[in-house]
Amino acid sequence: MLTSIRGRSVIVTGASKGIGKGIARVFASQGARVLMLARNSAEIERAADEIRDAGGESYALAGDVTSSSDMERMASTAIEQFGSIDILCANAGIYPSARLDEMTQNDWDGVMTANLTGTFLPVRACLESLKNSRNGRIIVTSSITGPITGLPGWSHYGATKAGQLGFVRTAAIELAPHGITVNAVLPGNIMTEGLKDLGPEYIAQMAAAIPIKRLGTVEDIGYAALFLASEEAAFITGQTIVVDGGQVLPESLTALS
Repeated sequence: MLTSIRGRSVIVTGASKGIGKGIARVFASQGARVLMLARNSAEIERAADEIRDAGGESYALAGDVTSSSDMERMASTAIEQFGSIDILCANAGIYPSARLDEMTQNDWDGVMTANLTGTFLPVRACLESLKNSRNGRIIVTSSITGPITGLPGWSHYGATKAGQLGFVRTAAIELAPHGITVNAVLPGNIMTEGLKDLGPEYIAQMAAAIPIKRLGTVEDIGYAALFLASEEAAFITGQTIVVDGGQVLPESLTALS
């Protein structure tokens, strides 16, 4: 059993839905105090209400991870509400589809800003408090797409997800003297609100390509992040953990037959 995380202060960006909401829910279920951030005020309030209704402690904040002032406000709010910042889960990101022959510079720049700048700014804003923590943790949500696999229409997205890992490795070296670890979770195909809308046939096709024969849950990612935030993971930094049910393992679909 992992050492209790009860009472520790956690920030989760992009927490109104999907993986971010799942991460927040897992941490809150273990007694952590969670500040949940997303751009849409109504959506993040509803997500935080769900956690509170389940007996967890959460605080909702509307903000944009690409805004330096919003991120400074996020950090100061977490300190005001909880007294410290112990764990930052930099999860927010976007994934619009555009093939190279139709992608505009605005398309490219928008994904770069949201996914890379939107990783850097929350980290920078939280650094001082993380340094003061007993054992600060930064967990970045990357993806198998980019670092390991490719998918047509997602060259800009894949570039940012691979770029996040370069950030993680260097940040891990810089922050190690302060007792802060920096790691990344790489999800495979995860069942989120958007995927449910694609219908059961499409979901079944996706699951057929995964050795475990199902899509991941948002809690699967949340528990991976929880481990990386634990005291037991204190000697792990600059690393990645793939959470994909074995999706990247088969050489081809014939390996699954």
